[in-house]
Amino acid sequence: MSITTTQPTSSPPTAIDSISSAALSYPRFLWRSIDVATNGNWAFYLWMTLLTAVALVGANAWAVQVRDGMSHTNMSDHVSWGLYIANFTFCVGLAAGGVMMVIPAYLYRDEEMHHIVIIGEAVAIAAIIMSTLSVVVDLGRPDRFWHLIPGIGKFNWPISMLTWDVLVLNGYLLINSHIVGYLLYMKYLGRQPNPRWYVPFVFLSIAWAISIHTITAFLYCGMGGRPFWNTSLLAPRFLASAFVSGPAFILLALRAMRLTTRMGWSHRPAQTLVHIIRVAATINLIMLASEIFTLFYTGGGHAAAAQYLFFGAHGHYGLVPWIWTSIVLNLAGTALFFTPSALERGWLRPTACVLCIVGIWIEKGMGLIIPGFIPSTLHEIVEYTPSLLEWKITAGIWAFGFLILTVLLKLIAAVFTGEISNRAGHTLDAVSQKSAQETSST
Repeated sequence: MSITTTQPTSSPPTAIDSISSAALSYPRFLWRSIDVATNGNWAFYLWMTLLTAVALVGANAWAVQVRDGMSHTNMSDHVSWGLYIANFTFCVGLAAGGVMMVIPAYLYRDEEMHHIVIIGEAVAIAAIIMSTLSVVVDLGRPDRFWHLIPGIGKFNWPISMLTWDVLVLNGYLLINSHIVGYLLYMKYLGRQPNPRWYVPFVFLSIAWAISIHTITAFLYCGMGGRPFWNTSLLAPRFLASAFVSGPAFILLALRAMRLTTRMGWSHRPAQTLVHIIRVAATINLIMLASEIFTLFYTGGGHAAAAQYLFFGAHGHYGLVPWIWTSIVLNLAGTALFFTPSALERGWLRPTACVLCIVGIWIEKGMGLIIPGFIPSTLHEIVEYTPSLLEWKITAGIWAFGFLILTVLLKLIAAVFTGEISNRAGHTLDAVSQKSAQETSST
């Protein structure tokens, strides 16, 4: 008579085990992310030290402004928005332009664009942070910023366009942060991302990106007392210029990552972005020409500000060099993008990107915000030139934005090249997925 004994067998990992493993590995992912963000070669340390120094100079200048008041700036009762709001307007467009990688990747199912769409999301995060900081430093009393927080501050909802702007900007930041964080963590675990957890947010980001710049345009053209901004072309012009500066900035980021990391990709995504820039830059120039014709041919309230902007008025020519520099840079950058060499890797493409970025920064800043106040509502011409303090604070904001972007791109490169990964998590995930498939089949 034989006695058969049954050895206890361990049950396969379940979905709960998989979730538990992910929860336990998340602190490790954060710790390794901090390690990647703070370690590198001598060039990385030099770059981060330079950015930190400029950011600290800007922070010190802002402390002086908070202590002594806005009198240290060159803004006045006549020109109440200056360099800070000009920078805010451009950075919002830069963030909105990041969606130009999402549309081809998900709406048109461009598989090659899928691999680098996260870079556009990282650029959008850094740009939104810079735009928010630009608004904060423009406040004469930054301690009252809490009034802009929904549910806490005194919101003039829904009448005030500023309240809409605050909501869409913070919402866009949260959406992009979720997409980047989720995709990076799944890649770190070696898992295939669950479309339910990020694809709806990707499509939401498309509509949200358009809304952030449209509402920013409505913020200006809704002011009836500023004739220079009262044009229905303002929102389309904002979007067209955003779809130039955003992809151009992403192209520079791709070039920097290709030169400094082991990430590699084909020519096609960059070529797609170049084609987008060609169309958007052409539309932007056409709308600019249409606006100029309307301003000078029909005359009216718009013409006074346009006369001062393009040709000067009554012996004042403060903005003339700015706007004509912008037009020349935009024309030169657009022309370079239409050359065959722009589709190839070389010096011409980054040059065209820089020309368009600087040209649009001037066009949407000094060429748009400032002439809205000159002449004043009393037909006085009070010129504005940014003070050294304003330039320091703006440089500090850009340096801080580049710090955020550098850390994000370095982390993306480390995760996608396998420099940091959770091999154990990958094994458990494969087992749990197989177990789940067997369970569903039975």
